[in-house]
Amino acid sequence: MIQYIKEYYQLEEFLSSSLLSHQVLHIDLNNKQIGDEGASGLGSALANCINLSNLTVDLQKNQIGDEGASGLGSGLENCINLSNLALDLRENQIDDEGASGLGTGLENCINLSNLTLNLYYNQIGAMGAQGLGCGLQNCINLSNLTLDLRENLIGDEGASGLGSALANCINLQNLKLDLQENQIGDKGASGIGPALANCINLSKFKLYLRENKIGDKGASGIGSALANCINLSNFKLYLSGNKISDEGTQGLGSGLANCINLLNLTLDLMENQIGDKGASGIGPALANCINLSKFKLYLSGNKISDEGTQGLGSALANCINLSNLTLCLVSSNQIGAMGAQDLSSGLANCINLSNLTLYLRQKQFICFGF
Repeated sequence: MIQYIKEYYQLEEFLSSSLLSHQVLHIDLNNKQIGDEGASGLGSALANCINLSNLTVDLQKNQIGDEGASGLGSGLENCINLSNLALDLRENQIDDEGASGLGTGLENCINLSNLTLNLYYNQIGAMGAQGLGCGLQNCINLSNLTLDLRENLIGDEGASGLGSALANCINLQNLKLDLQENQIGDKGASGIGPALANCINLSKFKLYLRENKIGDKGASGIGSALANCINLSNFKLYLSGNKISDEGTQGLGSGLANCINLLNLTLDLMENQIGDKGASGIGPALANCINLSKFKLYLSGNKISDEGTQGLGSALANCINLSNLTLCLVSSNQIGAMGAQDLSSGLANCINLSNLTLYLRQKQFICFGF
């Protein structure tokens, strides 16, 4: 049976439509300034769309607060047949109460397989993140999840709450978790671990933790959790602008060494406190991940010298299946001619490289294409 997509760009038009008839629905109210009253009205209407299977709602930049977000959550409670949901609420005024209200709504959406929830740049704290988690933990059939909470205030407790909740989503295959600029420290970073430990079916994972307060314990905690993700094929980890030094980087490397099925790996560790031992500590991962074909490593703004570069080169010598490699080591590092030479010696073993990009000096880069 063909399901036709119904699209609405005005709230009033949707409210007056045949609500029971909708199965695939796209509502775009981007920057319409509908506020709490409009969002609550939209929620009430959605409560009558009990036959919905696919729903996309764009409500970014609408001055929606807790009342409106909770109203939307109430509406979603009735949409128990939803399998695909994309809800964009970025750049509104949602606090803990509103985020928890959304979580309550999601509790009933147990048939969801694909969920995208964008709450970037609101005012959500730990309680709100935990409330969202309470809803997500019921969505045990999720296979694809994108959760964007950038530039909120969830802290350690919020991050740990999300990690514990996502541990129930054991069928996840594709996860994007964006928690940049959220005042997360070691406890919160380690608290994401339960999700990784349980979600053993993950094949694609993007974790954004830039500009937080994560140190060695937090980075090592992430590494320990990754040790269970043996089915990962694509992993991107963004930890720039934290407080990670050698110990934390070594912990990450040890954990990644268990991800032997990795094909694509991106590690962004710029602007931390990583020295030679830390750079060399990435080695165990590279030594074990012999199937890697694409690797991007960003270590600019650290404290790496020739010794660390030599360790990297030795590790890369094991990656004989690499076809695409990007290494960024500019700014604040102290790599000389000897380090560059050692790096080149390791790369000589990567006989399948077709694209190589090296950034070794400030304002200067070398790019080779083979």
